[in-house]
Amino acid sequence: MASSEIIFEVVDSLDGGFEARALQAAIFTQAETMAELREAVRDAVRCHFEEENAPAHG
Repeated sequence: MASSEIIFEVVDSLDGGFEARALQAAIFTQAETMAELREAVRDAVRCHFEEENAPAHG
């Protein structure tokens, strides 16, 4: 993937909490709170990409 930024769509989960889905890659995660979701997204991105190819996060 040539892009250095990944955009996630965040929605309320039917089971409670939140779900996040990357628009440009097959990355999905969920969490109970937005703070937990932010960490879950970072972890999912790290797991999806090799460390040297992972996009920077803000």
